[in-house]
Amino acid sequence: MVWFRRTVISGISSLLLLWPLAGCVSRTPTSPAGEAPAGGTSATLPLVVGAIPDQDPEQLQRLYTRLAEYLSAELGVPVEYKPVTDYAAAVTAFRVGDLDLVWFGGLTGVQARLQVPDAQAIAQRDIDAEFQSVFIANTGSNLAEIKDISQLASLKERTFTFGSESSTSGRLMPQYFLEQAGVTPADFGGEVGFSGNHDTTIKLVEAGTYEAGALNSQVWEQRVAEGAVDESKVRVIWYTPPYYDYHWVISPEVEERYGEDFIERVQAALTRLDPSVPEQQEILELFGAETFIPTQNENYAQIEAIGRQIGKIQ
Repeated sequence: MVWFRRTVISGISSLLLLWPLAGCVSRTPTSPAGEAPAGGTSATLPLVVGAIPDQDPEQLQRLYTRLAEYLSAELGVPVEYKPVTDYAAAVTAFRVGDLDLVWFGGLTGVQARLQVPDAQAIAQRDIDAEFQSVFIANTGSNLAEIKDISQLASLKERTFTFGSESSTSGRLMPQYFLEQAGVTPADFGGEVGFSGNHDTTIKLVEAGTYEAGALNSQVWEQRVAEGAVDESKVRVIWYTPPYYDYHWVISPEVEERYGEDFIERVQAALTRLDPSVPEQQEILELFGAETFIPTQNENYAQIEAIGRQIGKIQ
């Protein structure tokens, strides 16, 4: 009888210890049709989405919260947005598995994929196959419009700021085009700046802190359209030639968690965003896109080559 009582008490104690954990078990991911994905397993963690912090944090929070809600409904799994502090942090978080799906620029996307074997570039905006940077100047600098790449030499001895050190449109490609014109960071007046993001680059040049700077053309055009730029103080002096830039990169580990077809399902959900549906149109507008289209790793070979050339990829 003593043995029986001990067994019963032990069993009850075990149940009491396990009972609070029952509410923490996540549901099994399902397809839009309500069926478990092929090869799927029970999901214990949400799909975590991240992005390089290239714009104002409040705008990014609004955008990726909307996107997480959309993807969760489309994929049948919990999805959450996790902000990061800077471009390098986005790459690190993807490498260590803290982020599963990340909106990278061209350079950071290549850096991330090189650190995570079998990671895939799966989607880009319609505008990302021919993306451009803009060079802007404070109107008080008297810098003239640049009509040929060789005229970038006029920026020598001028104060100049890039965006983030790891930005494709705010640093990598602008520096590449500058070097084609024989201009290196050492040629600028004083120490070259790194503002951290495109919005800050605009503000610094507008304020006259730097005479000129380079940034994402789309952010520039959006801020002008919003009336957020004082065009009496800052203006565009040059548009770069086009190049591949922003894209979604996904970790191969998601297929172990959600099923072997999950990467294809994510790609399909992104490319299915429909501007005729108001909630989805808002997401596309916040991205500055008409639609998302499929992409692949090979499209960023030029970015990788330039990254190695200027020492941003080892």
